[in-house]
Amino acid sequence: MRKLIFLLLVVSIISSIFLSGCVNKDINKETNNMEGKKILMVIAPKNFRDEEFLKPREIFEKNNIEVTVASKGVKEATGTLGAKADVDIDIGEVDVDKYDAVVFVGGGGASVYYEDSTALNIARESYEKDKVVAAICIAPGILAKAGILKGKKATIWDSGNREFIKILEEEGATYTGENVEQDGKIITANGPHAAEEFGERIVKSLS
Repeated sequence: MRKLIFLLLVVSIISSIFLSGCVNKDINKETNNMEGKKILMVIAPKNFRDEEFLKPREIFEKNNIEVTVASKGVKEATGTLGAKADVDIDIGEVDVDKYDAVVFVGGGGASVYYEDSTALNIARESYEKDKVVAAICIAPGILAKAGILKGKKATIWDSGNREFIKILEEEGATYTGENVEQDGKIITANGPHAAEEFGERIVKSLS
């Protein structure tokens, strides 16, 4: 009887080790699927929203995604709350073909790209080439002005007077008011409180 109990115990231990190995393999496989993926994050030269940049970038890098930071005319960008971000590339030098996703970070400074032909072309070209295109806070207005939200569901920061919501609606988008909205490969979010979910949704769309 003791021998039988001992044998069952050994079998149980071996089975546990085997199953644990399988689970770890699956987890590693899922993580490794992100290796080689590249994301371009476009931020304003000043007054980008700190959390909307820092939190998604942290999530991307934890998933082994290479992040390139782009801005306009600066080597270091400054956030509304004082965060500093090293800029890897000027938006005028961006080659969309190098990235799997393009993410426009919000904050009050993002409005500098509303009428910027280079930024609008980056959004438009990314969409036309079937990349994941994402924007948070007031940055979905960039996508709207690039003409890629027509007939799409989207969300944006609600300033209280519908100023930014009107930008979406005037460009043919359907405003949903969700924290994070996805329509195909277009992902929008409405503010810093949604930054984590926003980052995770982008990663999921790349997997």
